[in-house]
Amino acid sequence: MLRLYDNLISGNGYKVRLLLTQLGVAFERVETDIFKGESRTPEFLARNPNGRIPTLRLADGGHLAESNAILCYLAEDSDLWPAERMARAETLQWLFFEQYSHEPYIAVLRFWAHLPELTAQQEAQQEAERPGRKARGEEALGVMEQHLKDRSFFVGERYGVADIALYAYTHVAEEGGFDLAPYPAVRSWLARVAAQPNHVAITAEVGQAPADAA
Repeated sequence: MLRLYDNLISGNGYKVRLLLTQLGVAFERVETDIFKGESRTPEFLARNPNGRIPTLRLADGGHLAESNAILCYLAEDSDLWPAERMARAETLQWLFFEQYSHEPYIAVLRFWAHLPELTAQQEAQQEAERPGRKARGEEALGVMEQHLKDRSFFVGERYGVADIALYAYTHVAEEGGFDLAPYPAVRSWLARVAAQPNHVAITAEVGQAPADAA
């Protein structure tokens, strides 16, 4: 069985949880406390030398990291991965956009809101970076708004991997201080994604707890 090393507040982990649930694929989930360094232990680094979640253990015992790579792997041959060459390329385009132009800003500000107590130096550094990250996150939301003005979903008018990748952090962007009111097309799209079959909330306890998490 697949085993997902994950953290429940992680949007990147949520992408994988949501896709697995919507595909009806059984999996085990191992909660990994990133704030306590559980993704930096020798045991975890043997699975993923980059020390990050999500990390997926495959049926053959190998491991796959990076949330969007995991999405592509799991969705292949499903209705959520396009059959057409151009649609596949457009899906990848949005996955790259999410990681380069969206996640470093929208996800990071949300992550900061969930951090435990910080030192004065860490707080000062965050405050210095916050306006720039906020502006870049709003730019990303603007790109999404423009694209979605006359579309139901990101690629080919069909719900798919691109929507999952972008939904994960966008639907909780307000936790990082982003106001979604100026983006009506984005908000309508969020509602369409939330209405998909087998949708689960980011905090939903899905997957099985393994008897042995080694």
